[in-house]
Amino acid sequence: MAKQPMLKFVQIDRDMPKKRPAEDRTRDFHEIYAEFADAKAAEQASRCSQCGVPYCQSHCPLHNNIPDWLRMTATGRLEEAYLLAQATNSFPEICGRICPQDRLCEGNCVIEQSGHGTVTIGAVEKYITDTAWERGWVRPLAPVRERPESVGIIGAGPGGLAAADMLRRAGVQVTIYDRHDRAGGLLTYGIPGFKLKKDVVMRRVEQLEQAGVEFVLNCGVDADIFATIRGEHDAVIIATGVYKSRDLSMPGSGARGIVRALDYLTASNRKSFGDAVEAYDSGELNAEGKRVVVIGGGDTAMDCVRTAIRQGATSVKCLYRRDRANMPGSQREVQNAEEEGVIFEWLSAPKGFVDRDGRVSGVMVQKMRLGAPDASGRQAPEVIEGADYVEEADLVIKALGFEPEDLPALFGQPDLPVTGWGTIKAEYGSGRTAMEGVYAVGDIVRGASLVVWAIRDGRDCARAILEEFDRAARIAAE
Repeated sequence: MAKQPMLKFVQIDRDMPKKRPAEDRTRDFHEIYAEFADAKAAEQASRCSQCGVPYCQSHCPLHNNIPDWLRMTATGRLEEAYLLAQATNSFPEICGRICPQDRLCEGNCVIEQSGHGTVTIGAVEKYITDTAWERGWVRPLAPVRERPESVGIIGAGPGGLAAADMLRRAGVQVTIYDRHDRAGGLLTYGIPGFKLKKDVVMRRVEQLEQAGVEFVLNCGVDADIFATIRGEHDAVIIATGVYKSRDLSMPGSGARGIVRALDYLTASNRKSFGDAVEAYDSGELNAEGKRVVVIGGGDTAMDCVRTAIRQGATSVKCLYRRDRANMPGSQREVQNAEEEGVIFEWLSAPKGFVDRDGRVSGVMVQKMRLGAPDASGRQAPEVIEGADYVEEADLVIKALGFEPEDLPALFGQPDLPVTGWGTIKAEYGSGRTAMEGVYAVGDIVRGASLVVWAIRDGRDCARAILEEFDRAARIAAE
């Protein structure tokens, strides 16, 4: 009888890829985790219990066939594991790096609930697809037949790229329009290289280019350009994401040295490409030699604090108005940041800024406590009177989240339906809007969310568009 290749969670402990020591990784922007070796990936995959109801799969927005590709990895069928991972996810190596697995697949692993430590799903997913690239298993996109229909996609972030991937595989003609000089959106300019190295994103962009997807870059879409795009394509997908930063209106907020998180991260990522970045070189968006305070508790805030450490800040502190258990960011990222020297000031919120000759020199902080739950069910922070203090700072980074731009005004489309939050109203599961032939996906529909949800939306939307094209073709043929 063949030896059981799975269910080894009792004999084998959970093990992550080795993490580079903090004193080494803070000197550069390289990824912090080493790769699994074949044997280690197979060993960790063999811990999967192959449960009858795979909560890892049901809690993955893409419903990836996780138990199946873990079993294939454990039994040495790595190319099959890759093909299965690719079947439901356009970019598994990206999700394996940046998904908050502790809140999704790994956080719902059955053996985690039983106290044996979750399967390292994200690390295995990353390993499978990185290996596929290295061994030439990732084949060019080659449609079986070309189709006459064309789709214009506004936004080259994960939602737009995922839609383009599915549409081009089906033979649809695809053009992507983006305001930046490189495709990828936040994957390229918002997420630091120590979490997602940029050649991982660029090779997916190149794969789409080689398949015939046309990229129109440095293209800020306004009313005239939107009308042109709509006239040139059979369908249009709006996948712009949400880029408008939430702001703080309080005393001293106009001082120099108070910057937006996205501006700060974009400048850093541009430097990693070798671009000339005046605001970085002048010191405006560079933390070197500065006391840095980051305001916020999400993953963007974690990206900022860890970037500041690598740029050579003299100190980095993070202010968050709730406690550690109630922060929205990944606990794994918090741990990495603490290892690297970031200090977290929990239950702390800004009430103003100290302005010295027009430049920030400190943050006026008020201490908080958690009171009764608010409308979302989370405990609402309350001010502790008389506990204010000043946190000295030379650079303050606001990482307070993002809101949608006013797209109906920007695109000259007052009939484009939006919600009270400014996001586009779109049909769940298809992205279809009330405007004929116009679809929307990702954060511009959901609000600021996860990359994996944008990929899911892009794929669902592409599927709906293909069904609509097929239906129209059948009617025309009758």
